[in-house]
Amino acid sequence: MPFSLIPDGVCPSIYDLDYEALARRGVRLVLADLDNTLIPYSEGMPDQALTDWLTRLRGLGMELFVVSNSRKSKRVPQFCQALGVPYIRHAGKPKPGGYYKALEQMGCQPHEAIMLGDQLFTDCLGARIAGVPVCLVRPIEFGNPFRFLRYAVELPFRAAGKGRTAAHFPLRGEVEA
Repeated sequence: MPFSLIPDGVCPSIYDLDYEALARRGVRLVLADLDNTLIPYSEGMPDQALTDWLTRLRGLGMELFVVSNSRKSKRVPQFCQALGVPYIRHAGKPKPGGYYKALEQMGCQPHEAIMLGDQLFTDCLGARIAGVPVCLVRPIEFGNPFRFLRYAVELPFRAAGKGRTAAHFPLRGEVEA
């Protein structure tokens, strides 16, 4: 996949994608960042909406795998154990090694996976290097001012990715071509 900072799609949240359509396209694995993608930084455990979302994914024959750069020793393991999902922490994103390990562990090729994340320079760039289609979601919370500034820098790339969304990531309620 050629180098690009433009994501394959942009959507408001993980809940807005049409996973049925993605499953029909052969997607079997959802790679996801943890903080600000699946849950806010301020929370540590999955809520009922996330648990229901995972049940729906599994019903479609898809699995979730968390790929996180978090260095907090217990956060990622406790969260993932509560959901019963595999994970890699200290993934080193945007380096592709964490993505390759996740794909290998789950027996998937890059075209059978998608990446969901909130950050352009880690989640998007790493997935693109690994050949995994990536959809950026709106960050759940902005928190500190530095995070807000980082997201502001990403706006032009997010805008460009939004135009690609329909081709790569069908949203719920849209008719697939």
